[in-house]
Amino acid sequence: MMELNRRRFLQAGGAAAVFGAAGCDAPHKALWPYAGLPVEAKPPFAPPSGDSIDLTTHVLNRLTFGARPGEHERILRLAKREGDAVALFIEEQLAPEKINDDRAEFRVRIFETLNSRPIGEFYEFQPSLLREELTRATLTRAVYSERQLLEVMVRFWSDHFNIDISKGECKWLKPADDRDVIRLHAMGTFPKLLAASAKSQAMLTYLDGRENRVRKPEDRPNENYARELLELHTLGVHGGYTQQDVMEVARCLSGWRIGRGLFQSGNVQFEPGLHDGRAKTVLGQEIPARDGLDGRKDFDDILRIVAAHPSTARHIATKLCQRFIADEPPAAAIDTVAGAFTQTNGDIRETLRALFFTDEFRGTRGNKFKQPLHFLASALRATDAETDVGKPLVNYLLRMGHMPFEYPAPDGYPAHAEPWMSTLLWRWNFAAKLGQGQINGTRIQHKRLVARAGDLAKLAAHLLGRQPGDDELAAAEASKNPIGLLLASPSFQWS
Repeated sequence: MMELNRRRFLQAGGAAAVFGAAGCDAPHKALWPYAGLPVEAKPPFAPPSGDSIDLTTHVLNRLTFGARPGEHERILRLAKREGDAVALFIEEQLAPEKINDDRAEFRVRIFETLNSRPIGEFYEFQPSLLREELTRATLTRAVYSERQLLEVMVRFWSDHFNIDISKGECKWLKPADDRDVIRLHAMGTFPKLLAASAKSQAMLTYLDGRENRVRKPEDRPNENYARELLELHTLGVHGGYTQQDVMEVARCLSGWRIGRGLFQSGNVQFEPGLHDGRAKTVLGQEIPARDGLDGRKDFDDILRIVAAHPSTARHIATKLCQRFIADEPPAAAIDTVAGAFTQTNGDIRETLRALFFTDEFRGTRGNKFKQPLHFLASALRATDAETDVGKPLVNYLLRMGHMPFEYPAPDGYPAHAEPWMSTLLWRWNFAAKLGQGQINGTRIQHKRLVARAGDLAKLAAHLLGRQPGDDELAAAEASKNPIGLLLASPSFQWS
């Protein structure tokens, strides 16, 4: 133990010396692995003062996993007019690469299996450990990341390109898909995200793309991925494709596999001998016959065709409007968002920017029922909770049926409210336990939180996103667990 402490001391000293000239922030960041995260200042804050959800609260509810104490106030300080301040906050979140997220990423570093490593090395770990650490890292980022819109979009695309981590080798491959496909491209362009997903080792495994082989003209290709590519990932179930299109897409995508062996393990490869090189017709467009390695061009042609199809723009726009506006999104908003998607060739940031400035987005408030992960993260953020995101906390996601990466069907977890209404009892249980400090590894500073807000009424305004009604405040004041009661209230379940 003495030697270990001495080694850590010397490492810390060396790190301080190396980074000493790199700026005032560098030394203490270099010491974080040895001294832990510096304590954040917890100043008083001003909660919302209106009787209904204002624009700032609404944007926080939709673009993030919930407002932390002081966040509402911080946004309003960005400009004199609320609309201008909100616009600046939206621009901040649309550029996550410019947001310092060191503290959240430091918290995620404890999940050692997820560190930047070649995909083949994931096979060295037990699947249960990979699943546990990927889940905990996901919830950690939802709670602590400053790049909140990025995290919201990572969850959105994770459902859109859903992969059940329990299927076959997905147990080892999904962590790389989350890192190298979804997270990397979540705020980029849809064509690049689609292409990365199509060649993802996890997706090739989950939807049997690696089994899509045509050795002889009479061989029938595996259609699983081709069908979901058209039905779920691009055009949508009513997007205008036919069964013949599915078959032709499957032929185009035949021959892709995952390499084996010491130096090829996990690498995606094209095998000409397993590809149908004959001419095809997809959605009315001709794809020429190709020999040998030229068959790889079929992949690019297919993704170009489906990514640029008008039905894809409308399908993606509908899902985005469902996530950010309403379970039954208004047609005018869908038209606007689909138009932005088409005009920018699927630029995700520009598409989101168009959505966030529609009248429908700004005027439709408090109508989205939170998915369980959103509910848990928003409760932890609202109360400034400190958590190790351990099993006692994650078990609530399990009880509510919302464990990340474990939805069994390719369409991903539902975005609309009805399927989640059955989770209310577990939501109330979670809220009560959190408010009472009875979740091991997770704690909130009740008295300090009330003091920072000013009083219980102001804390209630922070948690509800508006001034509490007389009945709500009376119930909270009469309760022995006012924070738990407010977190369990109907208003907190909706965003």
